[in-house]
This record gives sequence, C-alpha cells and structure tokens, in this order.
Amino acid sequence: MAAPRLTRRAPRNGASRASANGRNGRAPEYAGPAKLGKRTKRLVKRLEAGDIAIVDHEDIDRVSADDLVARGVRCVINVAPSSSGSYPNSGPLILAESGVHLVDVPGAPLFEELKDGDEIRVSGGTVMRDGHVIAEGTVQDLETVRRDHEQARKRIGQAIESFAENTMDHIREERDLLAGRLDLPDFDTKFRDRPALVVVRGVDHQKDLRILRPYVRDVRPVLVAVDGGADAILEAGFKPDMIVGDMDSATDSALKCGAELVVHAYPDGRAPGRDRLDSLGLSYKLVPAPATSEDVAMLVAAEKGAELIVAVGSHFNLVEFLEKNRAGMSSTFLTRLRIGEILVDAKGVSRLYRPSAGRGPLVILVCAALLALVVIIAFSRNLGPLFDLLWLKLQILLGLK
Repeated sequence: MAAPRLTRRAPRNGASRASANGRNGRAPEYAGPAKLGKRTKRLVKRLEAGDIAIVDHEDIDRVSADDLVARGVRCVINVAPSSSGSYPNSGPLILAESGVHLVDVPGAPLFEELKDGDEIRVSGGTVMRDGHVIAEGTVQDLETVRRDHEQARKRIGQAIESFAENTMDHIREERDLLAGRLDLPDFDTKFRDRPALVVVRGVDHQKDLRILRPYVRDVRPVLVAVDGGADAILEAGFKPDMIVGDMDSATDSALKCGAELVVHAYPDGRAPGRDRLDSLGLSYKLVPAPATSEDVAMLVAAEKGAELIVAVGSHFNLVEFLEKNRAGMSSTFLTRLRIGEILVDAKGVSRLYRPSAGRGPLVILVCAALLALVVIIAFSRNLGPLFDLLWLKLQILLGLK
C-alpha cells in the first residue's frame, strides 16, 4: 500500500507522492516542506501533518517522540544520533513503531543549508533539495532501533554509575537544596494545608489529567504548572493558579490566563524567561535555584505548607531520569528525597481516590423522585384528595384564601 505524500498541499499536476516501502526494490520516499528546530519541544508546536521535521536531538526521549507522532509527522531527520547507546531511550522505538521514517545524519549541516518551508525529498537515508543530495544518513527502521534498544539495556549499568556519581556531586554542591534552605518570596497563591497538583509536560501527562478530573473537581487542589504544563491544564478545562519555569514552553495565552508567574532563575541571577514576560507586560516573581523548574515548583509547594503534592507527567523511575539526558536530573532525584513523604504520583492517586457522585447525579435523583411523587399523586384515588386538602389548609394558613 502506498504511503501518503508528505505535503500539506498537492502539487498542481497531482503526480508527486511517497512511494511504498520496498515497492519494486526502491527505498521509501517522502517529500514535503522542512521544519527545523534544535529544541524538539518548541519545534512540535510549529509542525503540521506532512512536514518533514529536522531536529538536533541526541537520544530522543519518549515525550518528544509522542509529540512528533501526535503532530502527524511521517518523516524525521536527526542531525544527532537518535540513540547514543548510553541508555535505552525509547523515543526512536516509539517513532519506528508508529511508522515514522527516522533518518540519522550526525553532523550534517542541514540547519545551515535549509530554512523553514524549503521543499525537500527523502529517499531512504538520502536527503535531497532540487534534485541535489544535501545529506546521506542511516535509516533507523524498526529492526535497527529494537536491536540498539536491547543492546543499550545491557549497558545500562554504566549509565546508572554515571548518574550516581553526578548525584553525589549535587549532594556536595547543593546542600541548601536538600536542607530546604531555599530563598522564596511571598506568593499570592496559598498552599498552607492544601493539596497541590504539579503538572509537567511529560510522560502521559494528558492521560493522567483526564483521570484526575474528579479529584480536581472534588478536592480543588492548588494547580501548579511547570512551563508547558500550563497549556495542558487549560486544555483539560481548568486554570492554573501558578506557572513556574523559564517560560519557554508555555504559550502567550497560557501566560496571560491570570496565574501567578514565577520565573526560575540560575543561582547567579540570570533568568532567561524574564525578557519574554517583560515584553508581554506581565508581572512575575523570581526564584534563583540550582535545580530544574520541576524541582522548584515542588519545593515551592512543600516550603509553603502544602499537605500533599500530586505530580502529573513527572519522573519517577530511573529510565525516565536518564531520558532527560542532562546532569540537572540528579537534583530532581534529590528533590524527591527532600519532599518524599508528601509526594505521590498521579497514577497512585487515581488508583486510591474514590470520587464522589458530584452534584449532577444528585440533582437527577431528586428530580426523578419528585417526578415519581407527582405521578403517584395524580393517579391515586386516595392521595389526590388528601394532598388537595393539605394544599387548601396551607393556603388558609398563609392568608391566600
């Protein structure tokens, strides 16, 4: 079966298309406009079905892969190794299983030679523009990524050792973070003796939010978004009370929703998100901390007295920590040690929480009971006259007769 042509608009002659994988022994071909982004989480916001994504993403993680698949992208060109082999990252496997044509062209100067909207063609591992080859790479097909993933699983001990060494460095360098000595301003958002729901744009965050709708409705926790988590909360039908981060993932509409804005700054005072909020004319508070924005959100909730912190889309196992592929994730591990007694994963809450019936079913039950009573009175020979008499006495008592 022929794969669909990867373009947003059909050419005038209607002849171009993507060839089927393996038809007549030829490599699969994909044609469409290139969209380039060195940060995948930003690029996915600009992608449309039919675009060819050009990324610079070593060790593609699960969240990025899920986002690419959700945008309808059928071809991804990576100028970095999609899997370095240092640990079993699941991103390439998700892309291959979803039928996405993934090509690795490490070091290719595609970001210098292409711009957004340039029409390109990909044939197997060859990238062409105007009939000229601009890069040659390796197709990461399902068999290849499965083999690489299994080999990486066998070498995960090295990744664990590196992660442990980095964690020890953070323990030595960030004693204040572990001890809870974090310099925080006064916030308008009140956490004292209330549960907090911290939403991160991460693994299964949309699914977890749907499951937790009854919990949010009944318990009314403080809703804290970490960057792009603000849009997820709004899409779920709620409004965040606070947005924490460097403000590079949340949309302008999310930042203007009325939530309290907290910019995560580096310990030396540099704050990348400050310029964007200044340009939007939005007020904010600054929190310098060596941890990640996700850590800061949880530490703010804990330090300000939250009785429980429910994490949505956060990282709770070793592979998820490794998939972030940055040294800062060790501080995330330490943060969980710091607030572990009040921290729970969203999946745990959904399994343990039993939602109330809510007002809707109760109103329906009362209305059904009243309707049944009216029907009984209307068709009963004895009850009808009795209620007529009671109604007459009530009118007399009220002076209506």
